[in-house]
Amino acid sequence: MIQATQLSYTYPGQNQAAVNNISFTVNQGEIFGFLGPSGAGKSTTQKILIRLLRGYQGNVSIDSKELRSLSQDYYNQIGVGFELPNHYPRLTALENLKFFASFYRNKNANLMQLLEKVGLHQEADKPTSAFSKGMKMRLNFIRALVHDPDLLFFDEPTSGLDPVNARKLKNIIKDLRAQGKTIFLTTHNMHDAAELCDRVAFITQGKISLTNSPDNLRREHGTRKLTLEYGNGEIVSREFPLDNLGENASFLNLIKNEYIQSIHSADASLEDVFIKTTGERLV
Repeated sequence: MIQATQLSYTYPGQNQAAVNNISFTVNQGEIFGFLGPSGAGKSTTQKILIRLLRGYQGNVSIDSKELRSLSQDYYNQIGVGFELPNHYPRLTALENLKFFASFYRNKNANLMQLLEKVGLHQEADKPTSAFSKGMKMRLNFIRALVHDPDLLFFDEPTSGLDPVNARKLKNIIKDLRAQGKTIFLTTHNMHDAAELCDRVAFITQGKISLTNSPDNLRREHGTRKLTLEYGNGEIVSREFPLDNLGENASFLNLIKNEYIQSIHSADASLEDVFIKTTGERLV
């Protein structure tokens, strides 16, 4: 769905490129995560892909068509959830959605259903000036869906949300993938990325250092061992190698005769892998 080759961009008046000769692909129907700290080049890349920034070097194709050659109709095919919500404060939530839906050829027939998905249906007739930041974020999220686009861009979609409402948005993102939508997700939230993304790219200082699936990264950079905690009173912890675990007499004896509290492998977290690979922390 997206093919970027040797993509670079330098902001006017700056000497250092915000995006420096990066290449990546996003397959149709997958959630692709662009992961990195603030200032890494995530949002700049997204702005290029949604044509907010022109004058880039390199090549970008969307569904096998060169981005530079696409007409204004491109905006009927994409939905964008920006990091910072921006609504017309005197309009209600429903009026905001109706207004933005009017820009597109394809209009969602049930905007109230979208509001219900993010728990805002009871506030549909309330002006957005009275909304909390979290409510504005949820309205901002579904605004990207009013025209049922095939390609979606979300920038830090769960930022500022409590766990319950963050879960609602993540479930919607999973449902969109199940419908065959392609999703480009920029975030520094490694927990969201590990849960949602089929593949991720690590970007720091405008360069991509690694691309793979979260599961592969955690396994490749983890340790092949298992920690077993057992006991009814004092908890005892023991480690066992994963190799030939089914033939390890000590392990088999423990799980047969002891009260098991927990068993877990030593996979690395996605944040551990990011720090190990890039030498930077996500701040």
